[in-house]
Amino acid sequence: MNLLSSIGKIKGVGEKTAEQFALAGIETAGDLIDFLPRAHEDFSQVTKIINIAPGKVTIKARCEKIATRPVRRGLRITTATLVDETGKLQAVWFNQPYRETQLKTSKEFFFSGEFEFNFNRYQLTNPSAELVSDMPVQTDRILPVYRSIKGLKTPLVRKILAELRPLISMLPETLPASVVQSEKLMSRSQAILGMHFPESMEDIEKARERLAFEELFQLLLASQLNRQENAKLNGWHIPFDQVTVKNFVSKLPFALTGAQRIAAWEILQDFEKKTPMNRLLQGDVGSGKTVVAGLAAVQAAKEGFQTAFMAPTEILASQHAETLSGLLEPLGVKVGLLTGGVKGASRKTLYQQLELGVVDVVVGTHALIQDTVKFHKLGFVVIDEQHRFGVNQRQALLGKSKFMPHLLAMTATPIPRSLALTVYGELDVSILNELPKGRLPIKTKIWSPNSRAQLYSLVDEQIGQGRQAYVICSLIDDNPDNEIKSVQAEYKKLQNSIFKHRRIGLLHGKLKSSEKEAVMKSFADNEIDILVSTTVVEVGVDVPNATAMIIEDADRFGLSQLHQLRGRVGRSGHQSYCYLITSTSSKPTERLREIEKSNDGFYLAEVDLRLRGPGEIYGRAQHGALSLQIATLADTKLIARAQRQAKVFIESGQDLLEYKQLFHQVEQYQRLTTLN
Repeated sequence: MNLLSSIGKIKGVGEKTAEQFALAGIETAGDLIDFLPRAHEDFSQVTKIINIAPGKVTIKARCEKIATRPVRRGLRITTATLVDETGKLQAVWFNQPYRETQLKTSKEFFFSGEFEFNFNRYQLTNPSAELVSDMPVQTDRILPVYRSIKGLKTPLVRKILAELRPLISMLPETLPASVVQSEKLMSRSQAILGMHFPESMEDIEKARERLAFEELFQLLLASQLNRQENAKLNGWHIPFDQVTVKNFVSKLPFALTGAQRIAAWEILQDFEKKTPMNRLLQGDVGSGKTVVAGLAAVQAAKEGFQTAFMAPTEILASQHAETLSGLLEPLGVKVGLLTGGVKGASRKTLYQQLELGVVDVVVGTHALIQDTVKFHKLGFVVIDEQHRFGVNQRQALLGKSKFMPHLLAMTATPIPRSLALTVYGELDVSILNELPKGRLPIKTKIWSPNSRAQLYSLVDEQIGQGRQAYVICSLIDDNPDNEIKSVQAEYKKLQNSIFKHRRIGLLHGKLKSSEKEAVMKSFADNEIDILVSTTVVEVGVDVPNATAMIIEDADRFGLSQLHQLRGRVGRSGHQSYCYLITSTSSKPTERLREIEKSNDGFYLAEVDLRLRGPGEIYGRAQHGALSLQIATLADTKLIARAQRQAKVFIESGQDLLEYKQLFHQVEQYQRLTTLN
């Protein structure tokens, strides 16, 4: 038996079981060994029902009676009475109807979960249930729990892994010996054994530390090697011209913030270096990233270089083009727009103007990366919301220049500092953390769905004062399987009853580009009072007169998405409001409570990272490829340790090829994390 042995060769794995594992992506012994537990249940401290207190508890009990009932579409509740020799208590599970079949026996189970006050009573909420007879003989009773992929059950994974225990104890080391020793880490085989067969909670902690360190070390090593590679590239030299920059700033209809000035100066200094700029500009919604990019584009144009500005959607590209035209064309810098909507003769003319160098700045969608687009002298590339583009798309645009152009990646989704350091270690980061003068913080409030009437009258009052509002829903059409509000239904309801005296608009992704643009133009021109929309307005839509936003089923959105949506209001000197309507009347989630209390995107990004992990920081082409099973990018102390060791390893001149598995993983991360 070795790591490449087929799963079917392991004792106890028949044809059907092998198929089940294969469906979950586990085809070899090595795959199963690397399938680490998502959690561990500690059944070592068992409490009698008579002694139970609120908090995390484990009891040993039988199920006396159990029943499941549908509460509403999409939600079924299973309630049970659990009994031991000292008393009884109530347990409840949400959307786990299989518990009824599992527990309808007279057998004893260990139940482990949160004993808390819910629905006017104390009860055990969503406890796990393990048959006492299935428990290992040892007294520690700490059991691994595995992800249930394609119906794969934890007891089966445990049973088959037990057959691989001798193989796990012989796993080779994957980290350099010097790193393991200086960081006082467990060996890899000890760590994997500690995860699958823990003897104490301390075992698990040490195993997690070792495996998390390894993941971070690989990622940081990749990042630092990318930085080394970048330093070898030749870029365009764009000298700083004080007169050009001063002229641009003096003609702005507003004063730059301190953060904008610093970011612009960092970019202009990068332009003067021999190596191409590789910079990430992070700015919270409404912080003025486009102006900073515009200032740099003016400097590039003055020296005869073209700028390509790529945005993920037509709406966003059109808005950037409009903003940049207003800022740059009075200075003699010609701006063009290239999206799917630009067709025929206009498109052909634009191609010619780009190739001849007549157009200095072109703003576009991924239409910019097509082979037909040729530049006269591309020196500066700006990629907005860069995580929405894959590696290949970014590289295709950068490849349209003789030398590597200077790259400015912009994001309005603040990336936590720990994540920026780790994932983008080869990038220089500029941060815009100030809002333009005169902007008031948006007031955010969670609303129960039962209080809609009061909320609608508040919004109507604001419209009466000449303001506008958004109503955001997550679905386009009604879905009979759930109660999530759809834009179509909400549009009809508001138009025909509550707001029939107001002008209502409808916007969603299924509309044609021309229809979307017509709706957005009407809203921007104040011909629509309330825009009922999906999340297509999440990025880049700028209507300063809109001061109210209602988000339906707000608990179903991610934290960064809620913050992005909220950023569509609060874009003028008027007080703005964001109302988060929950899908039920139950207690609001931590996510909603956090967004209610803070307008700081950088703080919320850290919270988001803690609540849901790295998420889609990379982009579509790399989605899910950041295979951090154990490490958390919020662990800044471990990141600092791994960063130090990665640096020592590179400076020592050791050959990465000596460590085959480490080399393979580092190479994969290098491809994922590089922007150019």
